[in-house]
Amino acid sequence: MTPSVELFELRHGRGTTRHWAGWGAFDEAAAALAPELAGRALFAVSTPRVLGLHGGVLERLAAGAASLHRLEVPEGEAAKSLEVASGLWRRLSALGGKRDSRLLAFGGGSVGDLGGFVAGAFLRGIGVLQLPTTLLAQVDASIGGKTAIDLPEAKNVVGLFHQPLAVVAETAWLTTLPASELRSGLVEAIKTGMALDPELFERIERDLPRLVGGDPGALAPVVAAAARAKAGVVERDPEEAGEREILNLGHTLGHALESASGYGRLLHGDAVAHGLRFALRLAANRGLDPGFGARCLQLLDRLAVPPLPPLAVDDLLERLARDKKARERGLGWVLPLAPGRVRRGVVVAGEEIVREVARFLEGATAR
Repeated sequence: MTPSVELFELRHGRGTTRHWAGWGAFDEAAAALAPELAGRALFAVSTPRVLGLHGGVLERLAAGAASLHRLEVPEGEAAKSLEVASGLWRRLSALGGKRDSRLLAFGGGSVGDLGGFVAGAFLRGIGVLQLPTTLLAQVDASIGGKTAIDLPEAKNVVGLFHQPLAVVAETAWLTTLPASELRSGLVEAIKTGMALDPELFERIERDLPRLVGGDPGALAPVVAAAARAKAGVVERDPEEAGEREILNLGHTLGHALESASGYGRLLHGDAVAHGLRFALRLAANRGLDPGFGARCLQLLDRLAVPPLPPLAVDDLLERLARDKKARERGLGWVLPLAPGRVRRGVVVAGEEIVREVARFLEGATAR
């Protein structure tokens, strides 16, 4: 396949993040980043699976570096714990990590969240490069500098903003993903299309069979468009003081579903898909264009997201109350209205949430 790479920059208070996306992105980025990495100690945080599939590329990236250390962490959300983060800080220290060392977050969204958090806190901040290997991470998690670890009670509640020096979204890495991971990542791209980019939404509607089949030619423009759309919002609101909240569309209930079902049992994108359905439900009598709502539901239906495991309504409501986006006035919801248009900060009465969550679970739970 002929290389097709898009390069753009995300400007923020601490400088600029360069972002490469597409088939051949790694080769272009490795050449461009060589002067930045020359002579430095590199610490690659990754999982055994990713290193087994793609670990060989790290040698090329580290060709001019002083050293390369591979630091393995557990797969999935299990990596995002204080114990794992503490272990990485101790290893960085023992291996001689310095303020000018560089951490490479090489894996999916969990590795990116963990690696960014560890880099942001070690020695009060060292440079991090995000090398996302899943579709979900390439279209969403690697962009914007949000990093975090989980607590048992809720997801992503301990973290910080730490913008990466670069993001390298090589779509060739996506060819090793199972169909479930591609589906999970496509949900995040659908969310971005719903909230920000009608053309992206239409592309996903049109090309869905090729996308779920892992066709890199179809995936490359989706990855680039979703990343660009998110980067634009991040530039205008780097620390989620306002507009950036729209990127949480589908995540308010989605995060509660993930934690309530036990991390790892429910893929993040699948949880967000259910969260999008719930947001559409709340939006139905708050200005949602019926035709657009029908298109969104039809597209989610085509993804064939698995039903939810049995969940307790009271437990889910408690987790919603602990959501990190909650304010003193209550939990603000992001609701879709029309292609590329949403309302954020919509406070819904508690009685309605109790009623609608119970009804939603009746229809979304496996029998």
